[in-house]
Amino acid sequence: MRGNKIARTLLRRSRIPAVSSPLSSLGAPSSTVFASEATPFQTTCSSFSCRDHAFPFSPAGTLRLFHTDSSKDFRDEVKEQNPLQYGREDEGETTDGWEEDDDDLEPELGDGGDGGGVVLQGVPWGEHVLLLAQEVLLQFGDDIKLYSFKATPRGYIYVRLDKLSHKFGCPSMEELDSYSKEYKKRLDETGALGNIPDDLALEVSSPGAERLLKVPDDLSRFKATPMRVSYIEDVDSRGSENDGVFMLDHVELESESCIWKLANVRENRDPLSKGRPLTRKQKEWRLKLPYANHKKVFLYLEC
Repeated sequence: MRGNKIARTLLRRSRIPAVSSPLSSLGAPSSTVFASEATPFQTTCSSFSCRDHAFPFSPAGTLRLFHTDSSKDFRDEVKEQNPLQYGREDEGETTDGWEEDDDDLEPELGDGGDGGGVVLQGVPWGEHVLLLAQEVLLQFGDDIKLYSFKATPRGYIYVRLDKLSHKFGCPSMEELDSYSKEYKKRLDETGALGNIPDDLALEVSSPGAERLLKVPDDLSRFKATPMRVSYIEDVDSRGSENDGVFMLDHVELESESCIWKLANVRENRDPLSKGRPLTRKQKEWRLKLPYANHKKVFLYLEC
């Protein structure tokens, strides 16, 4: 489910004159669309076509905050005034593929999203804003790391933070909000000097349970958590891809293989035996897979 992201905040700053907006009551200038806290209701403001949503999340019990500015005319006007700041695009087409509708894309390792990694797409200001993001992160200690970072030619910055001590790697709402405010401040200061575009859009979130896990690097960290594993049993025979919900038993370093066991989840239990745990045979079952036979591994949340 794509609704597993724990929190997102999107910040937008504009050089054009301020437009009156109900969001100014949050304490931010009226030219800034800034979502600083989760609320259990939905509001809509017409000035920038922006929406605030708060969604319940299970099992962490926190809220997911998503804030977006969908005013295409506003963005296009700014880009026409500053064409050199964004890089070139084919006329009438978007080069990103990861803005607003990216939730439908399958993650890949190193994609700058759920697959982790850094993707700058050749934008001239990419290295600068990445350095700022890393500098701000130093203020948050060793428990929070940069999971992924992506900059796009249309002026979007996507940051996903990973909390090492959390079961699913999810920072709290307060931590995400604090980071986004500090990073926005640094972007504003640098943009005012003309070193980067001064109207960049920022989204800060956690990777959540839909994060793509690296085999074998990430597996030991989430050993106590069920994982959905897509795999092929024989990589040379081009066999069909299989799928299962497993727990990591152990990793064999010498054979470069993972040993999996069935997770005690509803999907693996007999549907006719309500409330019963796995059978003895199921508990003893093991699957040995070489690293190369793993197609994709995700954290698993039982609905």
